[in-house]
Amino acid sequence: MTAAEPEPTPEATLRVAGTPVADHVTDVGWWEPTLAPRPHLHPVRTLAGVEVTEARPADHPWHLGVFVALQDVEDCNFWGGRTFVRGQGPTWRPDHGSVRHDRWTHREADALTSEQSWISVTGETVIGETRSTRALPGPATTGGWVLDYAFTLRNLTSRDLDLGSPATNGKVGGGYGGFFWRAPLSSTAPRVFTATAEGEEAVHTTRSGWLAFLGHHPSADDLVGEDGTSGDYTLLFVPADERTAEDPWFVRIADYPGVGSSLAPEHPLRLPAGDSLRRRFRVLVLDGHLGRDACPAAARRVADLP
Repeated sequence: MTAAEPEPTPEATLRVAGTPVADHVTDVGWWEPTLAPRPHLHPVRTLAGVEVTEARPADHPWHLGVFVALQDVEDCNFWGGRTFVRGQGPTWRPDHGSVRHDRWTHREADALTSEQSWISVTGETVIGETRSTRALPGPATTGGWVLDYAFTLRNLTSRDLDLGSPATNGKVGGGYGGFFWRAPLSSTAPRVFTATAEGEEAVHTTRSGWLAFLGHHPSADDLVGEDGTSGDYTLLFVPADERTAEDPWFVRIADYPGVGSSLAPEHPLRLPAGDSLRRRFRVLVLDGHLGRDACPAAARRVADLP
């Protein structure tokens, strides 16, 4: 974001027992089209106030905190940035769509539900999205809080839609698209692991019942968490249903820190006319670093929260 541009104003804030933990930004229609403007959560923070998301970073300014996006919907880019073109690679094209916030259908301090419209570069509304976010107190054994994030995408056209990714257009391992969480840059490399694998290369494209991301935010060293740590945080990602768990993880550490789930990891996902798809995640947001041995039980408790 340039110095001349104002900061977007959050329209709603999720809170846990009165503590603000996540801002929902909707007023982004004035942003440049190459960002594929869309509603998102940022900043998301721990109970101690450590920010655990990044929006519009210099390396990928179209990364917007926590969001849902796809790079290829009938050759329209709803992700932002360059489009991966088979035989050419990443290419700047005038093909960016946008997602418009239409209305709130539920709005409380700890729960938000909204309706969005995915509008193609030609002005056609191709997808309707319902997004629900809740902020829950974390399990007593871990503390922290839990973001319950669910979205439904509905095909509003009279034709089948193919939902694609750079991977479906020839980029090996580039299956990003769907739910995505951009974490802040840090001089301390994050640690990422599941029950059976550790590290970006080992975890990327795998499927598992939980994924842990242990990070550090250097600008938050003066914010001391419940366990006495400063700037350290844990994000424990848990698919909230069996269908969501079938999608592989998308993980980046070396180029930038981010975790997502791939709707179209190898082949386009066909969404028939009038049909819909739904995915749901729960993410434990915790001050300090959760030990690997503690993650399986924590994931079960997160999944069992009401």
